Amino acid sequence: MGFARTCSVALLGVEGVVVEVQADLEPGVAAFTLVGLPDKSLVESRDRVRAAVVNSGGEWPQRKLTVGLSPASVPKGGSGFDLAVACAVLGAAERVDPREIADLMMIGELGLDGRVRPVRGVLPAVLAASEAGYRQVVVPEQTAGEAALVPGVSVLGVRSLRQLIAVLTDEPVPEEETQELGRPDPMLAGLTLPGAGMGTGVAAVPGSGAGLPDMAEVAGQRAARTALEVAAAGGHHLFLSGPPGAGKTMLAERLPGLLPPLTQQEALEVTAVHSVAGVLPPGQPLVKSAPYCAPHHSATMAALVGGGNGLPRPGAVSLAHRGVLFLDEAPEFSGKALDALRQPLESGHVVVARSAGMMRMPARFLLMLAANPCPCGRYGLVGDVCECTPTTVRRYQARLSGPLLDRVDLRVHVEAVSRAELTGARAGAENSASVADRVREARERAAARLQDTPWRLNSEVPGHELRTRWQPFSGALREAERDMERGLLTARGLDRVLRVAWTVADLAGHDRPEAPDIAQALQLRTGISHGVPVAAGER
Repeated sequence: MGFARTCSVALLGVEGVVVEVQADLEPGVAAFTLVGLPDKSLVESRDRVRAAVVNSGGEWPQRKLTVGLSPASVPKGGSGFDLAVACAVLGAAERVDPREIADLMMIGELGLDGRVRPVRGVLPAVLAASEAGYRQVVVPEQTAGEAALVPGVSVLGVRSLRQLIAVLTDEPVPEEETQELGRPDPMLAGLTLPGAGMGTGVAAVPGSGAGLPDMAEVAGQRAARTALEVAAAGGHHLFLSGPPGAGKTMLAERLPGLLPPLTQQEALEVTAVHSVAGVLPPGQPLVKSAPYCAPHHSATMAALVGGGNGLPRPGAVSLAHRGVLFLDEAPEFSGKALDALRQPLESGHVVVARSAGMMRMPARFLLMLAANPCPCGRYGLVGDVCECTPTTVRRYQARLSGPLLDRVDLRVHVEAVSRAELTGARAGAENSASVADRVREARERAAARLQDTPWRLNSEVPGHELRTRWQPFSGALREAERDMERGLLTARGLDRVLRVAWTVADLAGHDRPEAPDIAQALQLRTGISHGVPVAAGER
């Protein structure tokens, strides 16, 4: 008889749960049984592990073998348990010392030839191991840099099972060179992944700082540029409508360049989500700038909010966490998919229920919608003829529901750029760096004001607090109250106007919103001018 145990991690959304992998050998007919609520991909690991052990120079035990994954109540899936299962079997067969592997955390997939292949979610898995008290982790060599981000953990990156066996038995290491990365990123010292309950994403593009498109390339669009600045400064959702070719997509691509770099905690959150989704770019184990996610309008509800067979994976709303989610041609998305955005827009997280469990994943993003005025895009254009019937136009515009648009703070109509604006000199066009500086200063003012509260951005402050604790100057709300009386503004809309007004005031350096700040916020919310300039920096 022989017994050995080691540990691995089961991923539930973006949270890891430590799983003890036990192997027991008993006399009897040769058989390999895997217990502990494994899914199909994990059951298939029996064949992978057997082939990997044999092709690594080991001898497969010809006895009754039982491998248990504990706790059995936790759903387990994926191929990340292969390495732990193989080492537990080798320990039970006394090919390696069971004491050497008892306190090791092992994560990795095995190829039939014994090579160790990378898996998703190494960062949240190692974080879970660290929180459980494990100080030594074995991971695939390709993901060793990602695992080394966690402080206080010694990381061993291996290329093959043969190499790991040599390390555990103090034998000469094969030709492959063992890589040990035990230096955590100083940016993450003392940080932990925020709690996330049990949780097929859309590829997200992490921001790359200086490599992003620049605002100086945008011709004209004064009102839209101001809206982008306000959105970036306060974290306000934005809706741009206008004809094709007006520059809506061009503006959206420049919004991430206005956002400040991620804080330490935000970088950890974003990297964990991207690691689980498998979209971390090569050579960049830590995402330090705001991500940008732009799914196609054919994306399903599962692709947007998360889902898939078995255990759900992060969707576009989670991949855009702490960044920008851009929905181009928004009315072309399915109505169910758009309405599913309402929960994360309000709460900053998304809850996906499946038979395997209920997963809670982070989803605090800046939403940017773009739409044409009608299917042909020429409705309302001077000198052009719209081919759509009035019924078609109404039906098209109604695809964006009222409850969804009511959660969008800024609504701006983008006009087509004139020839003079396109061909004129752009030497005086403001670049992204200048706008980003103002955004940073405005965010610092808001952070100083909100330092003793759970909120960081003006868009997060509840309306009750804005109406009682941080009131604007006396009489500043007169225009907003008139709009409410005329039915142009709802109670929720008034709260959002107050949030935008605080952002406008922060950009202008005011202590509290004044009447012009409220008027500009109303204009950005309703599109109705109240006699103020549109540029935030003019006052």
